[in-house]
Amino acid sequence: MTSKPDRVVLIGVAGDSGCGKSTFLRRLADLFGEELITVICLDDYHCLDRKQRKEHGVTALNPAANNFDLMAEQVAALKNGQEIMKPIYNHETGMIDPPELIKPTPIVVIEGLHPMYDERVRALLDFSVYLDIDDEVKIAWKIQRDMAERGHTYDDVLAAINSRRPDFEAYINPQKQYADVVIQVLPTQLIPNDTKREVLRVRLIQKDGVQGFEPVYLFDEGSTIDWIPCGRKLTCSYPGIKMHYGPDEYYGHSVSVLELDGQLDRLEEVIYIEGHLSNTSTKYYGEMTELLLQHKEYPGSSNGTGLFQVLAGLKMRATYERLMGVEAKMSKVAAN
Repeated sequence: MTSKPDRVVLIGVAGDSGCGKSTFLRRLADLFGEELITVICLDDYHCLDRKQRKEHGVTALNPAANNFDLMAEQVAALKNGQEIMKPIYNHETGMIDPPELIKPTPIVVIEGLHPMYDERVRALLDFSVYLDIDDEVKIAWKIQRDMAERGHTYDDVLAAINSRRPDFEAYINPQKQYADVVIQVLPTQLIPNDTKREVLRVRLIQKDGVQGFEPVYLFDEGSTIDWIPCGRKLTCSYPGIKMHYGPDEYYGHSVSVLELDGQLDRLEEVIYIEGHLSNTSTKYYGEMTELLLQHKEYPGSSNGTGLFQVLAGLKMRATYERLMGVEAKMSKVAAN
């Protein structure tokens, strides 16, 4: 029998389907260990099954298809260390299955379309990340996946994306303004008229002024830096690599932006980049590179996606350790 955790740290991971949430969650499991993490997929709070959504003419992205009252109640219970009977949405059948018992672990991750949509749930989050994939990249990825793996035609894929677009813009996309960190995946600027979308420009948008969160910076905090690290210490094939760091504004918030455009040829050489980054929240020099090397096969490992997912994970670990440390100190003071 597992004991109730003294403190539950709640993390939100938001984004559209097919934007890399599964890979990011695997990286978090690597970082924390699976026994410490409970992952709640918010699709389980659909209150309309697939057939009902079709009858009502709504997508799963629409709040009308989701039970936010139950979500807020159960997420609050988990954060208080209480067990819940969580509903299950069955993706294979499109039906809502009988609920399952969930016992919280010290870290609970809520992931899906709506982690930051409802202000009651949003207020409970200790750390939040939004995965923001540019439309052009999303279409290229989805076409690649759905045509190759699922036998869909190009027109099918495009129609599916376009049918979701109004609800995505209305209900999912605006959540990124609330995130502590946004990982933004864009087309490269290094290849003119690129249509393959194999080389990507990835930005780590870090909100300034968040309690206990120190944004990662390159060379000199608060400066604006453009850096081409290719050369003797970093192997770069065409079109090379370009990094950028600087202050910016995002949805009215002051942010620090770190950017990597291009492909990483040899992941072990990322240690050269790591050596020029500060506030990474690593435990030792080379840990960031080691975490990236641990699963070279994960999608995004050879570009800024993997690197910035690792950095976001390290920031989550720092938040977890800070909150656990604060809790332990408060318990000690109370005991004395």
